[in-house]
Amino acid sequence: MTFSRFVALGDSFTEGVGDPDPTRPNGLRGWADRVAEVLATRSDDFGYANLAIRGRKLRAILDEQLEPALALQPDLVTVYAGANDVLRPRVDLDALVAAYDVAVGELAATGARVLVWTAFDPGGSAVYRPVRARFALYNELVREVADRHGATLVDFWRLRDYRDWRLWDDDRMHMSSAGHQRMAIEVLDTLGVPHDLEPLALVDVAAVSRLDRLRADAAWARGHAGPWVQRRLTGRSSGDGLAPRRPALAPVEPPATAVG
Repeated sequence: MTFSRFVALGDSFTEGVGDPDPTRPNGLRGWADRVAEVLATRSDDFGYANLAIRGRKLRAILDEQLEPALALQPDLVTVYAGANDVLRPRVDLDALVAAYDVAVGELAATGARVLVWTAFDPGGSAVYRPVRARFALYNELVREVADRHGATLVDFWRLRDYRDWRLWDDDRMHMSSAGHQRMAIEVLDTLGVPHDLEPLALVDVAAVSRLDRLRADAAWARGHAGPWVQRRLTGRSSGDGLAPRRPALAPVEPPATAVG
């Protein structure tokens, strides 16, 4: 399987938050860069654009990124969107996915290979578990969209290894570098693209006392959960003022160091 024009749409998941690299735009690498690095080795004329911006909800992603993506005429386009909506106190999932359905249909009509995701399963998190049923319904609607338009689906919900918190960043909201590497492998395998990526080594976590765990939870609430809630209440986003880090198709340079 060979692609020459890869365009990625979405939010922080696709922008690469949680996988820092100070040498890259926005200081991030992420699964999409990791996938692009592999695809670039299989094409003599490869270009990659990443239009994703953290904090974006689904309708904003479609409003801001769909037309630019279509203009780039990709032969591979990925769209991850909706998790930021599902986490809101109120959301009309049917209306939300109806808009998503139209967008995926437009992308598929170009002849491009379209890849979408279900959302992760929050059942392993005490914080996110209360909205698990909402995620499950959203995912079933997304599966229907993928079936309707012949899109390729990465079923994040069924990737049980993401119950391991070492695949998540300290903020417990975004994948870690190991998580992004794991997702890059899943995407390439789902596309049927041969590669030599390997999972990153996971550091064993030392056992901690209940008191230390409570202190860590309190620090997380102050440093991550509190600011997230404050942005929701004030109508702000972590992506305010940010532009897409790869707004146009451009060649991909190999990583400065070994994949990791």
